[in-house]
Amino acid sequence: MTETIKAIIIDDEERARRLLSTTLTDHCSEIEVLAQCENVPEGVLAINRLKPDVVFLDIEMPEYTGFELLDFFREVDFEIIFVTAYSEYAIQAFEVSAIDYILKPIRIDKLETAVERLKSKLSSTTMFDRLETLKTNLASDYIEKIAVPVSDGLIFIKVNEISYIEADGSYAKLQLINGSNMLISKNLKFFKDLLKNQNHFYRVHRSHLLNMHTIQKYNRHESLVILENGTKIKVARDHKSSFETALKDLHSDS
Repeated sequence: MTETIKAIIIDDEERARRLLSTTLTDHCSEIEVLAQCENVPEGVLAINRLKPDVVFLDIEMPEYTGFELLDFFREVDFEIIFVTAYSEYAIQAFEVSAIDYILKPIRIDKLETAVERLKSKLSSTTMFDRLETLKTNLASDYIEKIAVPVSDGLIFIKVNEISYIEADGSYAKLQLINGSNMLISKNLKFFKDLLKNQNHFYRVHRSHLLNMHTIQKYNRHESLVILENGTKIKVARDHKSSFETALKDLHSDS
């Protein structure tokens, strides 16, 4: 028997609340909607009274935004799935912060996916850290921190502290500037997609995604990159031309 997941919906639009509640009832039977609230103060009262497992939270609301809901709690002991019409950049900030979201207008398949992910996160205690990472990323012109999965949860890493990422089968090894490294249960493509808007990260080879800020020397004749820590990484032949252009562009912007 599937365990019931208790939910509250907070959205200033009545039609949006009713639509989301109906869609959850019809397609995500494990979700029980305990209350529908039209603003943040009403939502705070409902959360304190009903102790939900998850809050479906609209972001753009009058008086208080969805983010300001968090200011009313010393500890966030419930999951949050944001409901948003945010831009592509903001959506990337959600993804790298390991925060779930649903775009408006709501698609059933996306809602089902978010609920499935929710089930695996209910035992997590990192909601506060994920929210802080999200707020940091949304406040900046570029992604500053990413949440990466490890065996016992998530670890939060500043993007500029990554020297390079190396493929290791279905895993990836993150090499940090301070000399430490960690094996992550995600492949290299996951990180390539995660950092796709970071122009200082470049996939020089099918096995290496490189932080170009950590390059000490580039030997064009040998197609060899030497990093500040002494690591030598080969640039693939079919990546050489575009890598040199990216390297030139990066330094011309500096």
